Amino acid sequence: MESKMDYKREEITDHFDEWLEESLKHKGYEWIKDNLDDLHHHCFNTDYYIIGTERAINWMGSYAFDIINFVKEYEQDNFGECTTDLTSPEKIVNMYVYIIGEEIVSNYRLEQDEAA
Repeated sequence: MESKMDYKREEITDHFDEWLEESLKHKGYEWIKDNLDDLHHHCFNTDYYIIGTERAINWMGSYAFDIINFVKEYEQDNFGECTTDLTSPEKIVNMYVYIIGEEIVSNYRLEQDEAA
């Protein structure tokens, strides 16, 4: 399922690619293969993408309201309620990156399945 939001998708994809490259270098291909189901968690849920309110505000730029609505809709559709603190730019950005990260990792896994 591709989202209707592409804001900074390329930057987030680059983040995943760099994380994957580092993981391959330090943990090896077998670790990636053994943790395929958890790649999204390891890349997008064990550390913050953006730290700091001002950095988060600058990162969102003029798309802040679009990102807030995107996060809110995603959480309502998937969890029945919105649990992200929508008054915290840092939490909004990190949840947005988490959501886009799901799609990026899903696409990566599909590519791996097709290559196998």
